[in-house]
Amino acid sequence: MIALWLRFDGMYSSIPSDYLKAYADFVFPFAILCVAIFGLFHMYNSMWRYASFVELSRTLLASVITSVLHAAGITILCRRMPIAYYFLGAVFQFGLLIAVRFAYRFLQVFRRKQEVKHDADTARVMLIGAGSAGQMILRDFAQAKEITDKVVCIIDDNPNKWNRYMDGIPVVGGRDDILWAAKKFGVDKIFLAIPSATAEQKRDILTICKETGCELKQLPGMYQFVLDQVSVSMMKKVSVEDLLGREPIRANLEEVYAFITGKVVLVTGGGGSIGSELCRQIAAHNPRQLIIFDVYENNAYSIQLELQKKYPELDLVTLIGSVRDSRRIFQVFEQYHPQIVYHAAAHKHVPLMEESPCEAIKNNAMGTYKTAYAAMVNRCERFVLISTDKAVNPTNVMGASKRICEMIVQSFDHMIKQGKAAQIPQMFTHAGTEKADKDGSGRIFQGIKTEFVAVRFGNVLGSNGSVIPLFRRQIEAGGPVTVTHPDIIRYFMTIPEAVSLVMLAGTYAHGGEIFVLDMGSPVRIVDLARNMIKLSGYKPDVDIKIVYTGLRPGEKLYEEKLMAEEGLKKTDNDLIHIGCPIPFDEERFLNQLTKLMGVAYSNKESRIREMIASIVTTYHPEQAAFREEKKEAWQLGA
Repeated sequence: MIALWLRFDGMYSSIPSDYLKAYADFVFPFAILCVAIFGLFHMYNSMWRYASFVELSRTLLASVITSVLHAAGITILCRRMPIAYYFLGAVFQFGLLIAVRFAYRFLQVFRRKQEVKHDADTARVMLIGAGSAGQMILRDFAQAKEITDKVVCIIDDNPNKWNRYMDGIPVVGGRDDILWAAKKFGVDKIFLAIPSATAEQKRDILTICKETGCELKQLPGMYQFVLDQVSVSMMKKVSVEDLLGREPIRANLEEVYAFITGKVVLVTGGGGSIGSELCRQIAAHNPRQLIIFDVYENNAYSIQLELQKKYPELDLVTLIGSVRDSRRIFQVFEQYHPQIVYHAAAHKHVPLMEESPCEAIKNNAMGTYKTAYAAMVNRCERFVLISTDKAVNPTNVMGASKRICEMIVQSFDHMIKQGKAAQIPQMFTHAGTEKADKDGSGRIFQGIKTEFVAVRFGNVLGSNGSVIPLFRRQIEAGGPVTVTHPDIIRYFMTIPEAVSLVMLAGTYAHGGEIFVLDMGSPVRIVDLARNMIKLSGYKPDVDIKIVYTGLRPGEKLYEEKLMAEEGLKKTDNDLIHIGCPIPFDEERFLNQLTKLMGVAYSNKESRIREMIASIVTTYHPEQAAFREEKKEAWQLGA
């Protein structure tokens, strides 16, 4: 009707009566036709508050179809109308359909912008990335009512986008302009929306961003982008791992799959940080049965529930017990006959083990020995010890106990290959009730082919006892953040990276090796602390203080991955090396170990360090007075 009215210069009286009659005769059948076609196109049950390009396309198509049918119908059934009637009628119909359906969304966007404009507490956001992901983020800012933040500027390294606008937001420059733009626009938060960026590129950008003191968030990665799951709610806080500046290690686990599939696998300490991740990755490789063994029932129960939900078909057994209890260990091996053992059970806290050295020996050294012995006599195929770089030239009891663990697996492997498995003493404290060679014939030691290996690596980010969770708690509490020494450095790797390499190293084993994982470059702990403070939106030493507490008992400034006497051999994987073992008298070592067990179980702390030093020649315990002095300083600092 509007088109007909405009065709005759907006004068109703000038419209010929036959045109008006044709319109009046056809308008009601046409309305019914439109309702039917719009219904077929689901235009009456769309959520127009979230209308997007799909709804726009559907409306356009429905409008074109109805306009064509209108032109054909009125011309055939009534009479031919003016050309402007057909053309302008179609345009007005489409415009009104769009207006009425998108009006609510436009109103919501307008109201939201007005609310944000007048809200003094609204956070001002800098968006890095003017690509497709950035556009999705901007769209979400415009649509989501619960989001009160406001994007004020965009950064992109493509010069062709500079001084242009995306959805009304200016693209002000590249990464070199981040500091300037943050200051000029009063930015409170920075969102990194470049899912395709490499780890090194992200590190370079985030290193600049953290100097602004703004809260940093980023998209998880390409996976969400491909699935069109990019939204403000998907943004995650930037973690310290993102600042390490290297690509995540992605090991080719095909060999692991072939090695583990269809076998019974036991993980001791299966509820811990490393043990639980071992269980996750093993469960993904179709073992015949997975046995979780841990002394702490809460952790074991947690990983049990997780794996049962994710792998309902997995034959999963969760057992509670201690590796120090040889009767329990023998019971597990005799009942389930595991073919592969990943031995992750251990006390790992350096200062606590300095206070309780006998417990370190009981759990780490003797627990490893008893588990290894049970594995050997029960014909286990491979025993993989999870070791640590603290076993290299140890200055603390924990590191020395782990070096003893390495020597245990080397001794077992050597004695088996020499055909002397029967000469390996069985150590127990229960009057021999679990003696392996019950009939005294020695047949149980014949044909043993168990391969014993150790895998050594450094600190894992986010593990229990790691500095990362500690720093987070201290920052949340308002500080101070405690660092033992300004020059202390450590090697870091994420838990999944370390575990995948541990499993891969286990497939390379031929027995007796100490595998060393490439941990990349070391990181200064104080730099880690400063980065975490900046990532939380605070200024180090201004908002959050950093306090140096002094080295704790048994702690070193740096950790070595190999002893000076050891060399490296290559494997098929550039990230895994083999350390050539330091030769030692295995039979003498096993005799010394029997005495060490007696001292540990007698809780003679005055003698335990001396005995450890006689076994681990690279162990250099601190002088008692110096150790006590440092202990007192550490306690005062804490």
